[in-house]
Amino acid sequence: MNITTVAEGIYQLSVNVENILFEGLWEIPNGVSLNSYIIKGEKTAIVDGVCGWDGVPESLFALLDKMDINPESIEYLIVNHMEPDHSGWIENFKKINSNFKVVSTAKAAELLDGFYGHTDNIIMVKDDDTLDLGNGRVLTFKEIPNVHWPDTMATFDTLTGTLFSCDAFGAFGSVTDGNYDDLLKEEEIDFYENEAVRYYSNIVGAFSLQVKKAIEKCSQLPIKIIAPGHGIVWRKNPNKILEDYERYASYSKGPAKEEITIIWGSMYGMTEKAVRYVEKVLKEEGIKVNVHQVPEDSWGTVLASVWNSTGIILAMPTYEYKMFPPVAAVLEEIGKKKVLNRKVFRFGSYGWSGGAQKELDEIVTRLRMNWEFLEPVEFKGSASEEELELIGERAKDLVKEVRNAVNK
Repeated sequence: MNITTVAEGIYQLSVNVENILFEGLWEIPNGVSLNSYIIKGEKTAIVDGVCGWDGVPESLFALLDKMDINPESIEYLIVNHMEPDHSGWIENFKKINSNFKVVSTAKAAELLDGFYGHTDNIIMVKDDDTLDLGNGRVLTFKEIPNVHWPDTMATFDTLTGTLFSCDAFGAFGSVTDGNYDDLLKEEEIDFYENEAVRYYSNIVGAFSLQVKKAIEKCSQLPIKIIAPGHGIVWRKNPNKILEDYERYASYSKGPAKEEITIIWGSMYGMTEKAVRYVEKVLKEEGIKVNVHQVPEDSWGTVLASVWNSTGIILAMPTYEYKMFPPVAAVLEEIGKKKVLNRKVFRFGSYGWSGGAQKELDEIVTRLRMNWEFLEPVEFKGSASEEELELIGERAKDLVKEVRNAVNK
């Protein structure tokens, strides 16, 4: 676990978690950090917990001792968000200090009871309520519901201008002791930006409207530092992550970047043959292409690419009168994440009967995705040279559609 200084009187405790499915669902090939913060005035508060995943309260005690903090002096546990990766430490903390007050929203207080049976000494706060820790350190609170749980709030330290934003403005990716934007090289910042897109599309993408409202609310504060629950701390240029999140939120309704994502599956290589042909055509067109085979590539990886892309190509065979199941499953999740208004082309093989298009139309209509489709191309068995040429022409048409949408 890393212990670093965010600003005067503010410390970060972070632990990297790897080799798990985040939320039991999302692959995190580069890991994720779980960040907690300690704020010292005359009184001391913990924000977002200490991530005691090992379940050993003595490890918490050792960390606090290293910072010369008596656990009994911690008067407030600020719960920005009740998801267990931020609140699972509460039971362990009770073992070393049972005399504390929880600060949370009213909705979080309900969950606190439901998750941990904790109902005592809870201070419920709402927008612009304050908490005075002494020595000039006053905290104020902003409710940012549904980023991405309904109980979420942000805590703002008025003395240093530090916004503790929890899941808002976060990113995947493990961190080091130098997990601050002012200590990182440009290529490292780029790495965390890519991890932020993956995090956003996987975790909060379905709540882009609420993200925009949170950005508007938080932007009213004189922010100098943004300290999220996951990812790096932004203290050189906190506006960057705000602007990035605003852009990610806009991608939900599109257009996004001048990119095309190919999502494909093939049973016996016949659809794959056409995919390889399309890849060559798109390369000649000079547009960025992300290619994902399912089920080999994870949902989270596909979502991150789709989120950035204005154009999508779906390539899959008909399977028992419907879509190839792995493509259908990924498409359902893309729709639930509200990836809307994309330019799309679909092609694929069939054997004794078609039917994939019917299921595709049903999913897109049911999830109100409002995708604009070029005329699909289906071929029996393996695509002929003429059919490949037609698929290539449709791919070129898609490139034009994407560029027009992005540049208009």
